[in-house]
Amino acid sequence: MKTRQYPASAQAATPESPTFPDADRLATLRGWYAGLSSRAAVDRYLPHGRGTGASARGILGQIRQQLIAFARQRQRVDLADLLRHPANERVERAAAVAHAIEILRLLPAPQPQISDDIDRWLAPRAVRVLRMNGITTLADLTVRVPRRRR
Repeated sequence: MKTRQYPASAQAATPESPTFPDADRLATLRGWYAGLSSRAAVDRYLPHGRGTGASARGILGQIRQQLIAFARQRQRVDLADLLRHPANERVERAAAVAHAIEILRLLPAPQPQISDDIDRWLAPRAVRVLRMNGITTLADLTVRVPRRRR
């Protein structure tokens, strides 16, 4: 049986995993936690990153959301929850957030677990079809995979 050859872009159809913020974005966030206003932090550390119509608070929110997504992807919901707080609590949480950022920086990429939901590891299109057939976890999927006997 012949298999179809797809271009490399078609094979990379799995969802993108969140990336860790670069040094400039982390410096911006750290400056904000240190007490700089959002505009001052963005103007100082990300002068090129503020496009037309982009607000400094919006940029800081994006950086925080990026870190939250990264923490969730690394299965550290506790660190993601630490990063979710009102803006007026930032100075009190600065030390804890700095520690959380260092922990996140060193975490290895997660490995699939048999109990994981399929939408965590597979493309949305494949998830839709598998769910229609009653497959919701990687365990459900492995049970349905036919095995060859030698």
